[in-house]
Amino acid sequence: MKPSLLSIILTATLLGTGCQQTSSQPGNIQPDEQKTIRVATFNVSMEATNYQIEDKLDTSGNVLTNALKSGEVQQINNIAQIIQQTRPDIILLNEFDYIADAELGINLFKQQYLEVAQNGFEPITYPYVYLAPVNTGVKTPLTGKDSKLTHYGFGKYPGQYGMVVLSKYPINSNQVRTFQKFLWKDMPDNLMPTNQDGSHWYAKSESDIMRLSSKSHWDIPVKVCDQQLNVLASHPTPPVFDGPEDRNGKRNHDELRLWKDYISDSGNSYIYDDAGITGGISNQSFVILGDLNASDVDGDAHPNAIRQLLTHQRVNNYAAPESRGGQLNKPQNPNAATHTAHWGMRADYVLPSSNLAVVNSGVFWPAKDEQGIELVADRAASSDHRLVWVDIALSSICSK
Repeated sequence: MKPSLLSIILTATLLGTGCQQTSSQPGNIQPDEQKTIRVATFNVSMEATNYQIEDKLDTSGNVLTNALKSGEVQQINNIAQIIQQTRPDIILLNEFDYIADAELGINLFKQQYLEVAQNGFEPITYPYVYLAPVNTGVKTPLTGKDSKLTHYGFGKYPGQYGMVVLSKYPINSNQVRTFQKFLWKDMPDNLMPTNQDGSHWYAKSESDIMRLSSKSHWDIPVKVCDQQLNVLASHPTPPVFDGPEDRNGKRNHDELRLWKDYISDSGNSYIYDDAGITGGISNQSFVILGDLNASDVDGDAHPNAIRQLLTHQRVNNYAAPESRGGQLNKPQNPNAATHTAHWGMRADYVLPSSNLAVVNSGVFWPAKDEQGIELVADRAASSDHRLVWVDIALSSICSK
């Protein structure tokens, strides 16, 4: 998707109006490095089941490491090429298996793929990485056959569907806040599921340990021209794979509500991070990003799940990023141009705070007559999701 030169020429106007030019051509999608910072999210499907037959799945945590070392998995090269072609300055990778030893995971991907030219595209370097444990595949103390809570999140092994943030800008690691262990019951007026008679669907022993985040929620401070930009990263549960109690739909809603409350001026004193620090942020520039598994017009999410962020006064209400590939994928759907997943939904978001000026945005989804279509042919080619990027005017960050 090619950034419009007009969007660069009219930057001054865009800063004043909060509008943006959305590019729809995937050819040269270089950011304007002198004027903007490009922030992206990409569900890369780099988890074990993508590299191994599921009924023979190795749950040792070595599958992704072995795939990276082999150099024989074209999907990994294609993921790297998409990142090299779009060239984000900060990117969240969802569904990148958590491997605590970076040398066996994210550093392998950086050194052997991102920092090596893919199909003629220039290598890209990310000096700064944030990596931390997630709840997926982590067993709870409740192991009885009747327990509804044997794991804190979907996953066949700890760290499946993990996430990692890469940045060209320094990360203040000492100030990162994580919310992996925040308990769902501690959110006031939560939507924890109930039975038809109004009783709790989870047993008390389950609700007492039920974590809200299906993976984790991270607040990562990034230093941009001596100013702080808080990268708020997460990957809420899909609002499906449940029953009439709608436990996943309600959890998805409340995972997004955590960010809504976190950025609000009040109503966030109940929030505590994994270090025990309470409260949110009300005067800081931020970007909420990730595979949020929710749409207000398509899919099965709670109708207010994503809307509570899209309509928040502290969130920039710029027009949704678009692509021709998405539009042609579901031509009968009026929302198709904004879709970010092949099944037909806007699932992936980059949402800057309202004080940040959006200059340009896009979804990497080439149409059949455009360069790079082979990169998004199916999940085996790269992922069932598409990379979403947003260009933010540096002047709106650095002039504070």
